[in-house]
Amino acid sequence: MHFPVYIFGIHPHLLFESLSYFIGFRVYLYTRNKNRIPMDKAMWVIVGAIFGAAIGSKLVYWFEDPIKTIHLWNNLTYLMEGKTIVGGLLGGLIGVETAKKIIGWKSSTGDDFVLPLAVGMMIGRIGCFLTGLDDHTYGIATSWFTGVNFGDGVKRHPTQLYEIVFLLLLIIVLLFLKKKNLYRWEGFLFQLYMLSYLAFRFFIDFIKPTPHPYLHLNNIQLACLLGIIYYVLLITKKSKSFEPNLINKGMENQHAK
Repeated sequence: MHFPVYIFGIHPHLLFESLSYFIGFRVYLYTRNKNRIPMDKAMWVIVGAIFGAAIGSKLVYWFEDPIKTIHLWNNLTYLMEGKTIVGGLLGGLIGVETAKKIIGWKSSTGDDFVLPLAVGMMIGRIGCFLTGLDDHTYGIATSWFTGVNFGDGVKRHPTQLYEIVFLLLLIIVLLFLKKKNLYRWEGFLFQLYMLSYLAFRFFIDFIKPTPHPYLHLNNIQLACLLGIIYYVLLITKKSKSFEPNLINKGMENQHAK
């Protein structure tokens, strides 16, 4: 296989990133709980997510190499060329919460985004993998059987594929919890999704050849730590104050029968 792998003459990163947005949005429209939030308000939440993700993905990327960013602070090409998924997720979270405050919506909307996010991210990572070395999302050199030669004769961890497998397994677990009503409150599935993904990214980035200038951690790992702390505190707080959950309700319904 020669990288990048063009599909019908289209660069794989451009093709699969575009598909990730399009298909992810379609999945959201198809699977969202229509009773959770009206469509007009849901669109404002989506707008908040888009703008927040765009800003967050850039901010975290600029901290990958802080010295380089300082030197190139006025280089528009450098400032606009990179982005990160973790920054996009955390920025999107802030954007959604900001939009909800503006429109006066207090209920959780996160669970509707779990499947669309997972599908979109998996599709996007296919494009990252097929792009090869130019995408800078591969791992360090390895002798594992999973190693992939991206074109320079060195077998590297295909961390893009690892992420796809992780997301697939994660979404299977979360859909199982949803089907069996094994969750406690609205937003729990999204919180578990974010906590799991951030933990995965924290550890997987140890085998990525990116700079690790922050006490042997990189910019992604720092962002992941902040997100992990936030969700651990949030879930802990929720678990102490939630109303009788859906599991109990389901058991009550079974007894009533």
